Amino acid sequence: MMTSYQAVSTKPKTKPYRILPGFRLTLGFTLIYLSLVVLIPLSTIVLESSQLSGSAFLQLITDKRVLSAYKISLLTSLCAALFNVGLGVLTAWVLVRYSFPGKKIINGIIDLPFALPTAVAGISLTAIYAENGWVGRFFYALGIPSAYSALGITIALIFIGLPFIVRTVQPVLEQWDTETEEAAAILGAYRLRTFTRIILPQLVPAILTGFTLAFARGIGEYGSVIFISGNMPFKTEIAPLLMMTKLEQFDYPGATAIALIMLILSFVLLLFMNLIQWRYSKRWGSL
Repeated sequence: MMTSYQAVSTKPKTKPYRILPGFRLTLGFTLIYLSLVVLIPLSTIVLESSQLSGSAFLQLITDKRVLSAYKISLLTSLCAALFNVGLGVLTAWVLVRYSFPGKKIINGIIDLPFALPTAVAGISLTAIYAENGWVGRFFYALGIPSAYSALGITIALIFIGLPFIVRTVQPVLEQWDTETEEAAAILGAYRLRTFTRIILPQLVPAILTGFTLAFARGIGEYGSVIFISGNMPFKTEIAPLLMMTKLEQFDYPGATAIALIMLILSFVLLLFMNLIQWRYSKRWGSL
């Protein structure tokens, strides 16, 4: 004799309600778009480089000229990105916290490097910073070559990288609640201490994002650099220019081998910066 029983529901199961309809269609379109525009072109770099043997690939990427080009591209991009961190944060701060005549014009000029063709930017910077240019004459008078040198490359990368810092920090400052600053001022904190201990920690994720974007853009920049760099091997020759040189010589495996190393460097850089951001947000989220 059964003393207990389990009720079995005869109500038919219904499919879960989807808040966003068309998920499968939009996901499929997204995957196709990413495959055609990103994944397949990047995979061809690996396939083309695989035509080289292991020893030939290693010999190519460790060539003195190639290593020099990598060194110039990385160091100038790093210097430009670090300089843009300070300049970009300062520019974003001024645009958000102050009102002055011509503010909208300056705010629009910040995006000019995005819209301006890179070759036009390179020619303009070369004309300005050359030995007889408006600004270059003062540098050359001090014995500092501002064009056809590593400094010229850095100037070009500063020009094209500044918007990344400004446009990532500016929205954070616009949404920032000033009540915390007012409370710190009431408690006797100086402005510099308020900025470094209260405001700056909240800006770090945005600064890291802008720095990563500017650094990655600088590593692969070509159009705005080739005119002002002078393109001298072992001195001012950048990695993208070396790839173009090999393409003009129909050395496609050699060009893709250099591109593969740059692709790996970019992925490592993005992974490293995302890891830093994740650990930083986790640390401040637990406080």
